[in-house]
Amino acid sequence: MVRISIPPTLRKLCSGEDAVLVRPGTLSDALNQLQERFHGIQERLCDENGEIRGSVLIIVNDEDVRFLASKQTPLKSGDEVAIIPAFAGG
Repeated sequence: MVRISIPPTLRKLCSGEDAVLVRPGTLSDALNQLQERFHGIQERLCDENGEIRGSVLIIVNDEDVRFLASKQTPLKSGDEVAIIPAFAGG
């Protein structure tokens, strides 16, 4: 299984869970599995074109998916995914 860490700002949508296990595949598959379990989360992570929002970082095993294959990044059993919402401020 693949472990996805849920940030505090999204836990309300995920029944309070701080991590969720999904089946291996691609990051896109994992996001679809999250959406199936927790309706409304995909809209927080992806824009209207289905691309990862610029305000969201997704890290797979310490690598930013923007420098991998984005939503097509392969995920294998044992991988760790972290969702990190960007914060505005100055």
